[in-house]
Amino acid sequence: MKRFFQKVIFFFEMQSYGVCEWWARKLGIQSTKVRLGFIYFSFIALGSPIVIYLIMAWILEHKHYFQLKAKRKRSIWEL
Repeated sequence: MKRFFQKVIFFFEMQSYGVCEWWARKLGIQSTKVRLGFIYFSFIALGSPIVIYLIMAWILEHKHYFQLKAKRKRSIWEL
């Protein structure tokens, strides 16, 4: 049973740090500050940010489905 919990914790550690790191890169701050923000906000909002966090993790994992293909810009010579 202990080994199972270690596997679950390892899985979440490997998957979860991507969201905070992505936000930190976008905001230009350290990822530890983003992680602490999520932790504090989870205590204040009684756990609802965890749901938001899981949704963001799912979107980041599957972001290739959400990317729009840019139109190829045509030059004046191709008109």
